[in-house]
Amino acid sequence: MQCPYCKQTNLDRVLDSRVTEAGTAIRRRRECLRCGKRYTTKERVDLESRIRVIKRDGTRMPFDRTKIILGVERACFKRPVSVEQIERLAENIEDELVQLGQREVPSKLIGAWVARELRKLDPIAYVRFASVYRNFQDVGEFIQEARDLMERAGGEASGQQELFK
Repeated sequence: MQCPYCKQTNLDRVLDSRVTEAGTAIRRRRECLRCGKRYTTKERVDLESRIRVIKRDGTRMPFDRTKIILGVERACFKRPVSVEQIERLAENIEDELVQLGQREVPSKLIGAWVARELRKLDPIAYVRFASVYRNFQDVGEFIQEARDLMERAGGEASGQQELFK
């Protein structure tokens, strides 16, 4: 391991190791024996080398967890969703990928899983994500998705006027 402070390689000691993220990662607290500074590392199963994503145009790319996190962060911009909730959502998607047991997975399937998780987490973020994921072409599609979401959630609040007619 390389110290992030002095860049010394393989001259550290592990002070503490803990299983985190529902058993999918190990957090290690390390101390550099050269400069004495402490830092934290995380180890997790490398899905990038095991799973390839089949994109809409047919190209294949290694799975990249950060793409899920960035897409969800964009959808959750200025929404009451914590970093921990976004991390947990990404972990849920990773768990599903592992359980699926396939070497190649269509991006469409991953997008559907993300949309499903976002629908449970934050309806506004879900509609934002769905507008990009499903490639809405006009405002009507956006409105229809919002209506569908409201119907699934049990309708409108009593006494509230309809926003879109």
